[in-house]
Formats: sequence, structure tokens, C-alpha cells
Amino acid sequence: MHRRQLIQTGFAAATASALSACATSSRQPVEPSYPLASDANARAYSAEELVAAGSRELGIAAEAMGAAIERIFADQGDSPTAYIAGEEGAGAAVVGLRYGRGALHMKDMSASIEVFWQGISVGWDVGGNASRVFTLVYGLYNPDAIYRRYPGVEGSAYLVGGVGVNYQRADGIILAPVRTGVGLRLGANVGTMAYSRQRNLLPF
Repeated sequence: MHRRQLIQTGFAAATASALSACATSSRQPVEPSYPLASDANARAYSAEELVAAGSRELGIAAEAMGAAIERIFADQGDSPTAYIAGEEGAGAAVVGLRYGRGALHMKDMSASIEVFWQGISVGWDVGGNASRVFTLVYGLYNPDAIYRRYPGVEGSAYLVGGVGVNYQRADGIILAPVRTGVGLRLGANVGTMAYSRQRNLLPF
């Protein structure tokens, strides 16, 4: 009888311990998707730094670049953690294609990293062009997280300071490309864009 009581007592204690562990586990918060709040420690670029870099990369006056940066800051905030400087080619006949290549810069990186992008859009746009691109990046704390697909935000494309601007957003990361040589091809800026480590011919 004494032995049976010991076994029953031990079983009850083990069951209570397991139930307690399950309850504790169930109360633990689920890890959120990227970006993590604890990762939000990348240093941001100031407006002055971006105007200087953007006007140099795009080959435009600081006043024009400043107008674009001012508009983006008003829309998205004043703390971009990265920027991409590059060039691209695009063409469209209702369906538009866009291919680009550039370098991603972050303050905490010792060197820039190469980035490719390819995208597709559908609209009224017809024609072709080549342009330089200077993209402000918000919410990027790990450079590898840039490589993903970004849908364009409908109705966000506009001209300011003689350059074209639109926004792309995915998983807490916002891209704000500033393009020269856009003209009437602004319609091709609204679509979907995929960023990758190597050149991909398919824009999907």
C-alpha cells in the first residue's frame, strides 16, 4: 500500500509539472515577423547626407534632390536606415518590364553590397527609358532582408523636383525609389519589384 501511494504521488507530481510547463509555454509571446523591435538599432541617414549622396549619384542639383527627400520624409518619416544607388532600364507596351542593378549602403556596413531588381507592371504606359535610381530604405536592419518582392502602392507615384518617386512595401520594409529620366514613363513605376542577389531574367 505504501509503495502504491508513492507511485501515485510521483505520477501526480510529474503530471502537474508537465501541465505547468505547457501553461508557461503557451503564455510565451509568439516571435513576430521581421523586423524585430530588438533589431531596430541601425543608424539612420540624415536629410543632408541623403541630399548630398542622391544629387551626386543621380547627377542632379541639390535643390531638386532636396525637394524629393523632403516629400519622402513627410510621407514616411525621417529615419531611413539604408539607401540603394544604381541604374536601370525599362520598357512597356501596356505590360511594363524593369531591370536594375545597384549597391546597398548602410552606416554599419564596412562596404556596400550588390543588389539586382526586376519588376513588372500593367497600365497605360508605352515606351522605354534608362535612368539612374536612388532608393531610400526604411525599416531595414539586416542587409540580407532586402532580398524579397515588393508590391508597389497604387496611386503613390508622383513627380517632384523634376524626378519621379513611388513607394514599395513588404514585411515592414519600405522602399522609396527616386528616378531621373522618368517623364511619361512614371506609370511603369507602379507594379511589383523583386530584389535579388543575382540577375534574374524573369520579373516574377
